[in-house]
Amino acid sequence: MTGVILNYRKLGKTGLQVSEVGYGAWGISGKQWIGAQDDESLRALNRAIDLGLNFIDTALAYGDGHSERLVGQVVRERDEEIFVASKVPPKNGIWPAPSGLNPEDVFPGDYVRECTEKSLKNLGLETIDVQQFHVWQDEWVGEGSWLEAVEDLKSEGKIRSFGVSINDHQPANAIKLIQSGVVDTAQVIYNVFDQSPEDELLPVCEEHGIGVIVRVPFDEGALTGAVTPETTFDEDDFRSGYFRGDRKQQVQDRVRASVGDLGISEDEIAAVALRYILSNPAVSTVIPGMRSMRNVERNMAVADGEGLAEEQVQKLKAHRWDRNFYVQ
Repeated sequence: MTGVILNYRKLGKTGLQVSEVGYGAWGISGKQWIGAQDDESLRALNRAIDLGLNFIDTALAYGDGHSERLVGQVVRERDEEIFVASKVPPKNGIWPAPSGLNPEDVFPGDYVRECTEKSLKNLGLETIDVQQFHVWQDEWVGEGSWLEAVEDLKSEGKIRSFGVSINDHQPANAIKLIQSGVVDTAQVIYNVFDQSPEDELLPVCEEHGIGVIVRVPFDEGALTGAVTPETTFDEDDFRSGYFRGDRKQQVQDRVRASVGDLGISEDEIAAVALRYILSNPAVSTVIPGMRSMRNVERNMAVADGEGLAEEQVQKLKAHRWDRNFYVQ
């Protein structure tokens, strides 16, 4: 892949210009994604940067810091300016955060600082460009000591901006926070199947200048066409539960219906899935996991500012599929 000119977008009011396709670093954590090999992960990440990628999303919880250490190794070795986002895990270990919790049990200020400093040490960096909470409940707005800690970390230069990773399939569960003006970015699940962020969240983010980071663009691999009824996953791989029962057949049927409406092959659905997301002007960047060189080449080719033809966007609206496969 040569000669591709990447397009960059504003990450809300952060002042950062980020590549349309960023790098989701959960898959290189060495846990829950069976088969991840550090050498291959490092080659893939470096190749993505060679092609113009400048935004990487990781988390302290990804492999107990292993993902952050790999990301930091690459960022420190490169001459390019690369922006790094990380996340503070919930102190109580409850994923996602249900309603009714005291924010002091989830993100007390001293804990937010402690985790941020651990992440900085893992990364080997002086500043995290975007520090996020890994879960969120909108009832925490105006409650607890977390905001003071975030503001102090900003003033000390340890973090540049603050965001939240919204609970799975709960896109409206951050609107109050966004309207409060204390957050810079919102990370959300958004893809051809889960179009629910279009209802409320994305318009509010656009109105308030909030950077939108899109995760799970391929529905954990479903929207690449690679998941079939014959696909098997190691029992320690989270996808063995995510695609349990007849879910693989459901996925295949939905993907085939989508490509049939579009008149494309299943090999093309991954690129179309990314372009669907990037066709929404509220989106700043999308962060697929890319552990192989093949996936890097495929995904980075989409970050060219082309979006998706309006006719195709409208056809895909009919393939919205409201469900939550994370629920066991």
